[in-house]
Amino acid sequence: MADPVTFTPDKGAYIRTNTWLAAGAMAVAMIVLWLVGNPYVWTGAPAGLAAVAFRAWYLASEELTTTWQMTETSLTGPGPRNVALNQIEAVNLMGSFVQIVTKGGDKHLIKYQADPAATKAAIERAMG
Repeated sequence: MADPVTFTPDKGAYIRTNTWLAAGAMAVAMIVLWLVGNPYVWTGAPAGLAAVAFRAWYLASEELTTTWQMTETSLTGPGPRNVALNQIEAVNLMGSFVQIVTKGGDKHLIKYQADPAATKAAIERAMG
């Protein structure tokens, strides 16, 4: 039996993902303030940035320790989540995330991958 393959989160991908999330939150907050007629539209930018920065800081210790392991027959993640490779319907890319969709409709995310395309390719190879 081959050694299990481990998919671990990448700190760089975590920072990049949250940077994009912050940029989006800043823009949305400013648009909302503009739509409601607030004369201080600029305050949406630091508010959006602060909200996402706090969230990223708060969740980092949990998100950056979450790992998934793949054996010849299954993919096991946190929770514990256990997905038989023969029950995987689709493997999708979503930014730095790899989404696993089972034949039963369950969805799981392998988050913050440095190279999500390589993670997807490894899973698809193991599926046969």
